[in-house]
Amino acid sequence: MMKTFHLTTQSRDEMVDITSQIETWIRETGVTNGVAIVSSLHTTAGITVNENADPDVKRDMIMRLDEVYPWHHENDRHMEGNTAAHLKTSTVGHAQTLIISEGRLVLGTWQGVYFCEFDRPRTNRKFVVKLLTD
Repeated sequence: MMKTFHLTTQSRDEMVDITSQIETWIRETGVTNGVAIVSSLHTTAGITVNENADPDVKRDMIMRLDEVYPWHHENDRHMEGNTAAHLKTSTVGHAQTLIISEGRLVLGTWQGVYFCEFDRPRTNRKFVVKLLTD
């Protein structure tokens, strides 16, 4: 089973918690045990698992990625001007593989799944979730 999800982002750099969307769909499918593969369909947006309790973690991650990959660099040659977004996505990764047990994602107490926008607000961002069952 596979489903495509759509979302709108609000900022150039943003981490959107998509955990509940994924878990709701898992419940709807009736899958109790297996694996969920979550994948961004963009070269400038990634998927990560990180803390979902303190919003400063998201702020700090974005700030530090900006330090490593500044938006403007004199040697960047990509004509769209979004080389930093591509580098951030490659660093974070475009996908995550998550365990499903008893109909829920196996996540730590403070963990959530995030869609990471790195290339300006967009109205039609997509990610897919593929379920593999036991």
